[in-house]
Amino acid sequence: MLELDRICVRYGAATALWDVSIRIGAGELVCVVGPNGAGKTTLINAIAGLNPIASGTLSFAGQDITTLARHQFCDHGIAIVPEGRRLFSSLTVRENLELGSFRKAARANRRSSLERVLALFPVLKGRLGAPAETLSGGQQQMVAIGRALMAQPRCLLLDEPSLGLAPAVVLEMFSAIQEINRAGMAVLLVEQNVAMALEIAARAYVLEEGRIAAEGAPDELLAAAHIRRAYLGETTAP
Repeated sequence: MLELDRICVRYGAATALWDVSIRIGAGELVCVVGPNGAGKTTLINAIAGLNPIASGTLSFAGQDITTLARHQFCDHGIAIVPEGRRLFSSLTVRENLELGSFRKAARANRRSSLERVLALFPVLKGRLGAPAETLSGGQQQMVAIGRALMAQPRCLLLDEPSLGLAPAVVLEMFSAIQEINRAGMAVLLVEQNVAMALEIAARAYVLEEGRIAAEGAPDELLAAAHIRRAYLGETTAP
């Protein structure tokens, strides 16, 4: 469904991503893990159309979308949950969610989409009229995910959804991500919590210094001693 072929992204003269190639099949949950500064957010923003691609090809559902205008990415079925949630703090939860359904097709199904979001995150039912700034960090992340789902995407991009959340809330968030994927949506998860990401993903990529350093099934990556040392804190091979 989604394929990146040797894409490069630059900030001025500095190259942030070098010949990155990844693919996500329809209904597949794929994760990209790596250390701070590896280029994970740059990567996911490029897929969402927020960072221009200097070279290479980005394809979605068989169509080259490399040079599309930013607003057209959502029209093609791609939605992003950005790092840090980026809600409109003074707007209500309902208003934040409804902002996700600005597309004509999504507006026509706004009510049913809202029902699905509230079924996924029942705690939001009683907070629809509350300003987003009054919610806990976990609840705000639920609103951010819900807002993206309101656009009725075919591929959901998640940038560090566990950032700043308590461990119990992280478990709840990852459970919701799995439920979204089980419903048939393709998911690309960019995450620093390597153990959790590899636990739920079908395939994974390791991004280091703007390059793909490893890829494969989670079990294969977890069996590699250097991966376990670098990302899971182990000092010896299993």
